[in-house]
Amino acid sequence: MFIVIFRAKIAGLDEEYHRMTARMRTLAEQKYGCSGVVSVTEDGEEISISYWKNQEQVKAWKNDAEHIAAQEMGKSKWYKWYKVQIAEVVREYESNT
Repeated sequence: MFIVIFRAKIAGLDEEYHRMTARMRTLAEQKYGCSGVVSVTEDGEEISISYWKNQEQVKAWKNDAEHIAAQEMGKSKWYKWYKVQIAEVVREYESNT
C-alpha cells in the first residue's frame, strides 16, 4: 500500500474549493482506486492523506486532466504553498480496545 501526504498552507478557502475537493475525492476513489482520504485543517494548514494499492494508481491520478486543473486552482487561489510526499506502508496494525 502507498500513501500520498498532501500538506499545504491555506491562503483562503471558498465554496468552490469545497466543491472541488469533493469532486476530486470522488474521482480519485471511483476512477483511480483510491481506498480512502483523511483530511485535517488546523492553524491555517491542511494535511490530507490518501491511500492507494500501488504506484501506478498514484501516477495515473497525478496525470488526470481534471486533477491537474484542480492543482492549478490550488496554486493560484487556495494555497500559499504545498508539499506532496509519497510513501510505501511497510507495516500496519490497529487496536480496537
